[in-house]
Amino acid sequence: MKENKKLGHSLLLLLAAFIWGMAFVSQSKGMDYMGPLTFNGVRSLIGAVVLLSYILIRDRIRGTKNKKIDWNITVKAGFFCGLALTVASTLQQYGLQYTTVGKAGFITTLYIIFVPIAGVFFRRKVPGIVWIGAVMAAAGMYLLCMTESLVLGTGDLLVFFCAIVFTAHILLVDYFSPKTDGVIISCIQFAVCGFLCTGGAFVLENPTWQQLQGGAGALAYAGVLSCGVAYTLQIVGQNGVNPTVAALLLSLESVFATISGWIAYKIGFLKTDQTMTERQIAGCILVFGAVILVQLPAKWFHLKKKETENT
Repeated sequence: MKENKKLGHSLLLLLAAFIWGMAFVSQSKGMDYMGPLTFNGVRSLIGAVVLLSYILIRDRIRGTKNKKIDWNITVKAGFFCGLALTVASTLQQYGLQYTTVGKAGFITTLYIIFVPIAGVFFRRKVPGIVWIGAVMAAAGMYLLCMTESLVLGTGDLLVFFCAIVFTAHILLVDYFSPKTDGVIISCIQFAVCGFLCTGGAFVLENPTWQQLQGGAGALAYAGVLSCGVAYTLQIVGQNGVNPTVAALLLSLESVFATISGWIAYKIGFLKTDQTMTERQIAGCILVFGAVILVQLPAKWFHLKKKETENT
C-alpha cells in the first residue's frame, strides 16, 4: 500500500514536469499574438486566481484545522518572491523570442546547479560534486549555445540570466516557506507578477482584446495548467516522495520541453525550426547529466569512496 502511494506521488510529480515542459511551447506560441509583458501579466493573474480558488476550497475542507498565518511575513514573502518571479519570467519570455523551446528548457534548469553554488555567498560548504556538475554544465552550454563564430545568441543569454534570477527566487522561497503557507506565498507572488507585468505592458506594449483572444489557448495553458495545476501537483507529490527523487523527476521538465518543441514545429504549431544539431543534442545531454549529478545525495559518493578504500 505504501509503495503504491509513493508511485502515485511520483506520477503526480512526473505530470507536473510534463506540464511545465509543455508550457515552453505555449509561451513561445503566445508571442505570435502579444508582447512578452502582456503574456506574462495575464497568465500570472490567471495563475493567481486558480491558486486562490484552491486555497479557498482547501481551507473550507480543513475547517477549524487551519493553522494560523503570520500575514506580515506572508505578504512580505509574496511581494519579494513576486519581484524575483517578474524579472525571471520576463527574461525567459523575451528570450523565447530569439531561441528554441528546447534550448530554453535546458538553460533554465541550470538554476538547479546555481542554487548550491550560491551557498558560497552564505558561507555554506559546496560539495565537490557540485563543482564537477558546474564544469559539465558549462561544457554543455558551450555546445548548446555557442555558434562557430563564438557568439552567444541573444535569446540564450536572456534565458541564462533568467536561470540566475530563478536561483534568487528559489533562495527566497527556501527562506520564507518554512515560516508560513507556501501556497499562499505562491498565490501572492503570481498576483504581484501579474500586476507588475500588466502595468509594464500598458506602458511598453499595446495590449488589445484581439491579442488576448488570439492567444487564449496559450494563455489558458500557461495560466491554469502551468501556474495553477502543476504547482498544486508539486505540493501534493512532494509530500510522499524523497526530495532527491522529486528533484530528479521535476528536472525532466527540460526533456519534455525539447520533445514538445520539436513535435510542435513538425505539426506546424510553432513557426521557428526547433530541430537541434548533433552538437546541440550533446550539449543537452551534458547539461542534463550535470543537473542529475548535482541532485544525487552526497552520501552516495562518500559510501562509494569508503567501499573503494576498504577494498
